[in-house]
Amino acid sequence: MINQNDTVLYTGKTHTTGGRDGQSKSSDGRLDIKLSPPGSSGSGTNPEQLLAAGWSACFIGAMGKAAVALKVTLPSDVAVETEIDLGKTDNAFFLQARLNVSLPGLDPAVARAVVDAAHQTCPYSKATRGNIDVEINLV
Repeated sequence: MINQNDTVLYTGKTHTTGGRDGQSKSSDGRLDIKLSPPGSSGSGTNPEQLLAAGWSACFIGAMGKAAVALKVTLPSDVAVETEIDLGKTDNAFFLQARLNVSLPGLDPAVARAVVDAAHQTCPYSKATRGNIDVEINLV
């Protein structure tokens, strides 16, 4: 069953042309980027980098909510380094991901509780759950 939103909080809207050798612009003009295939000499970014950036930002927000619920304070230098792999098996393409989370100063058990709770609530984690391999690592 597909989840239904009771309330839409925001809709990100882009117009993309040219595929991986193209350009993407947001409807509000805040995003205007060139796209280039991964590993190419092109000057643009690629969908894997964009997914990594969006997921990282969202995951940090989810960790903030988890920390409040767990009554702990996130360190000011919290960081997530997300790696999105584009791979191929036979003639099919697949993604896999690693979120490497830095929560300096937090007890490892508390940090794991924050990360696990965030992974359950982050919309990007929910969207990929069961669809791609995902590792969440404390670093």
